[in-house]
Amino acid sequence: MTKIRIALVEDDRGTREILESLLRGDSGVEMVGIHGTGEEALERVPLERPDVLLMDIRLPGIGGVEVVSRLCRAMPGLSVLMLTTYEDAQTIFEALRAGARGYLLKNRPVQELIEAIREVHAGGAPMSMRVARKVVAYFQEPRPAPPEMESLSDREAQVLSGLAQGRPYKDIGAGLGISENTVRTYIRRIYEKLQVNSRTEAVAKFMGKRGAAGTGR
Repeated sequence: MTKIRIALVEDDRGTREILESLLRGDSGVEMVGIHGTGEEALERVPLERPDVLLMDIRLPGIGGVEVVSRLCRAMPGLSVLMLTTYEDAQTIFEALRAGARGYLLKNRPVQELIEAIREVHAGGAPMSMRVARKVVAYFQEPRPAPPEMESLSDREAQVLSGLAQGRPYKDIGAGLGISENTVRTYIRRIYEKLQVNSRTEAVAKFMGKRGAAGTGR
């Protein structure tokens, strides 16, 4: 089985060493880079080409959200999993708008972290329970849907609903009785109609959040 290539950005030396030790002990992942600053990550991660980037938010110098935004623009296939202690709504949505696909609080059991890495690599959007509750509460606030949503067909809306639930493309296709490639075709059409460039932006419009579009995949 091909190992998932992992890079880590964390400014606290002790936390870096603990995470490195835990992750190197799993046969399904391969550590390809460990960085203590955003500047170092911006320089080295594009050369290391990880599948998944574990990213802290509060860093000296360039902050984690800005690093995520820049790397996601430079590396469209990169899956970013935020690994942090911050769980306020503003920080969460800044990270997601920048291109992060998952948001996990630190001090989680190592098996939960490994499962989250596998999930985000497979196209999912893993989140700690408390974070997920904040996301759900935020999007449950009534907001008018943008007019672009009216241009979507019923099937496109169904695919977009699956994206909003954090489901991998394969699962969305299975639920609708269509192939994964067909799901990707619908997603391209959705992006064109909603005038967005990423899953995060599309989901934000789907949930009726005007002005939430940002950069990322």
